[in-house]
Amino acid sequence: MFDNQSILITGGTGSFGQKYTKTILERYKPKRLIILSRDELKQYEMQQVFNDPCMRYFLGDVRDADRMMQAFNDVDYVIHAAAIKQVPAAEYNPMECIKTNIHGAENVIKAAIANKVKRVIALSTDKAANPINLYGATKLASDKLFVAGNNIVGDGETRFSAVRYGNVVGSRGSVVPFFKSLIKNGTDSLPITHPDMTRFWITLQDGVDFVLKNFSRMQGGEIFVPKIPSVRITDLAEACAPGLKQEIVGIRPGEKMHEIMCPGDDSHHTIEFDDHFVITPSITFFGKEHDYSTNNLGEVGQLVEQGFEYHSGNNPNFLSIEQIRKLDEA
Repeated sequence: MFDNQSILITGGTGSFGQKYTKTILERYKPKRLIILSRDELKQYEMQQVFNDPCMRYFLGDVRDADRMMQAFNDVDYVIHAAAIKQVPAAEYNPMECIKTNIHGAENVIKAAIANKVKRVIALSTDKAANPINLYGATKLASDKLFVAGNNIVGDGETRFSAVRYGNVVGSRGSVVPFFKSLIKNGTDSLPITHPDMTRFWITLQDGVDFVLKNFSRMQGGEIFVPKIPSVRITDLAEACAPGLKQEIVGIRPGEKMHEIMCPGDDSHHTIEFDDHFVITPSITFFGKEHDYSTNNLGEVGQLVEQGFEYHSGNNPNFLSIEQIRKLDEA
């Protein structure tokens, strides 16, 4: 699918973008692989690692509609990974979060339609399901924009979908590097927000592979949700530092006890497949009929029961302390 094609990643210097770049270069022969981000230092550092002849590095911000129009010229596939992601940062800087996560999404959609991009996948988050913080609320708005993009495009060929998953093992700003930094500096305890807290857990490679496969699956308008394990925060701390004291510090602003990926209110739109769920659009696209129970790979799913909810607390798949440790080492 990606051989001799032009691929663009917004926010491409982040953890996901770098792993995606590595995977694409190992598996395919793209015509162009464009990294778009606003940080020249991160781009310089990434160029020292990824300097294949097909690579292009564009400085730009998704907030800048004109720059998006330029960057998307002659692009076939877009992965929209740019976002303000830190929950406390979004709470304290709400307008900045809205400008990037909502207005930026709008600019990506308009540029993709204008440049006749084939397919766009936007990275979402479990925090977009029944959001209680601004980051989640902006990503829910972004999800709605990308779903509606399939209607806005009219008779055009551009298709939009989203991928929603949980915490990424070892990604920048996540809890594992934070714990490791404290341990390296000789801390006598690890801060735990709440002893009952759980989170979904996915490796960066699994996240990249899931996005790649969904480019082949997508018809347009789906929110793809992988079936992934959960972890207990106390088990995660124990895996990082066996026997080290755990200090309860309280839930941070905007945090949930458990994260949701498929809300019960969306159960009548949720289809279960062998290794993932699909939340189908609540709106009907003018002139387009899709049977989302069978995707473009021929995989067949079934509508879940009314009221079904997929969250990190009721997940049948929890990682043990030893499994967490092995994942982290991998």
